[in-house]
Amino acid sequence: MSTLTITSIQSNLHWEDKSANLAMFSEKIYGIKEKTEIIILPEMFSTGFHIQPETFAETMDGNTVAWMKKIAAEKKVILTGSIIIKEEEKYFNRLIWMLPNGEFGYYDKRHRFAFAGEDEKYTAGDKRLIASVKGWKINLLICYDLRFPVWARQNGKEPEYDVLIYVANWPQARGLAWKSLLRARAIENQVYVVGVNRVGNDGNNNQYNGDSMIIDPLGEILYQKQNDEDIFTFPLQKERLEEVRTKFPFWKDADHFLIEP
Repeated sequence: MSTLTITSIQSNLHWEDKSANLAMFSEKIYGIKEKTEIIILPEMFSTGFHIQPETFAETMDGNTVAWMKKIAAEKKVILTGSIIIKEEEKYFNRLIWMLPNGEFGYYDKRHRFAFAGEDEKYTAGDKRLIASVKGWKINLLICYDLRFPVWARQNGKEPEYDVLIYVANWPQARGLAWKSLLRARAIENQVYVVGVNRVGNDGNNNQYNGDSMIIDPLGEILYQKQNDEDIFTFPLQKERLEEVRTKFPFWKDADHFLIEP
């Protein structure tokens, strides 16, 4: 059965400094020696989580998307993470899924973090992005989406996806929810879950302790890193996924439903 090798980068971020963040991530990415297929960066990796998009937003023709294209092409990997995008006078917390050939998909964060005012500045997305790599299906979501299980729920006669990725700026103060819900999403959907968070302090004095995780379809933690910056490469095993789904075919008993925009 096939493997899918992913690399998570848990990092501190330079507050409001795009150039410094892109330079930092360039150094980290080019320093990866292991063979990998997907590199995952945190939410708003070029700025830190920000609710002033008018100051920091770029277009899809901007420097950060161009940087992602360059990195993906030179490293021959898929590169993903979210940034602030302006489009038709609207602002989006947008996850970019950049392929080595320069083609890309994107997902706009559906659940905006009203507790911090994200809903007042950003427009919600209305569709999921499920990417395909080597026969694997990958569902790509952002931070606060984690609290809303329906948006991630498998819904069909066959599993819709195999891996669920969350990129995040999830603060230490609510770390218990982060760790608990990542495991819940893996168990209820019978998928691998990858959560990539940041560390350090932001300009609003929020502390982040990371706890980036890789979790198997039974909820077992395969990787977890707290407090420190870390770059971790891990091969996901399709054989393990199929073994769990065959031995425990709970997905066949799931409810079917429609989600309104």
